[in-house]
Amino acid sequence: MLAGFFSQDGLAFGFRWLHILVGIMWIGLLYYFNFVQVPAFAAFGDEARARNIAIDKVARKALWWFRWAAISTFVTGILITGITKDYYAAVFTDANGAEVSWGRISGNIAISTGMVLGTIMMLNVWGVIWRNQKVVLANAANVLAGGEADPNAAAAGRKAVMASRQNAIFSVSMLFFMVYRAHAPGNAEIVSSGNMGIYWGVTLLLIIILELNALGLMPWKTQPNKGLNALYDGKGVRNPLIAAFGLWVVFLLLSEFFLKS
Repeated sequence: MLAGFFSQDGLAFGFRWLHILVGIMWIGLLYYFNFVQVPAFAAFGDEARARNIAIDKVARKALWWFRWAAISTFVTGILITGITKDYYAAVFTDANGAEVSWGRISGNIAISTGMVLGTIMMLNVWGVIWRNQKVVLANAANVLAGGEADPNAAAAGRKAVMASRQNAIFSVSMLFFMVYRAHAPGNAEIVSSGNMGIYWGVTLLLIIILELNALGLMPWKTQPNKGLNALYDGKGVRNPLIAAFGLWVVFLLLSEFFLKS
């Protein structure tokens, strides 16, 4: 019985389990930061010392689990594709009996979209969120020790929040595509070349625009409530939630109309 878990199929199962486990931690902490911590810390108002203590003692620990859960989710996902037997094999045939490539099956296109979103989210964690949060954490610790506040801390915090909010927006669609391959109706459709081209063209354009915005590379840069930055701002967490499910609806419609034969 135990030997079965060390077989190729057993290892593939094990990495799927780990992938889900660390993924729950990653996305759970992502939602904590965006829907709990950011509004809660904003409520401190002029109580700068209390906010800095919370940043130093709470956010620091949460960010440790957050960033390592992100990279663990990414690595276990890659290992799944490498260990699973024939993961990328062409095992489908069309009406004429011809073999169809892996990338033309609807479920495979969906999981590929989820992989793209998940990879961007992981890069945001390590390349943007953590890099800027280190400035915020260092500033909080320095101020608590009696030092001068870092004038760059506010700008760094804003960059981290924008990337984090964008990850939260991407996450709803990413999770949709991750379960699509195994569970969605019509997940084994053979997609025509034309439909596949339209799907990927629109999908990648949407992702690129939103990611460039999260990086502050659009004309309005990091200004609150300007341009697409309105997706991250506004009252409470209403706008990010609307944006997250709005993007999911767009992807749902794209999959419904174009992930077909």
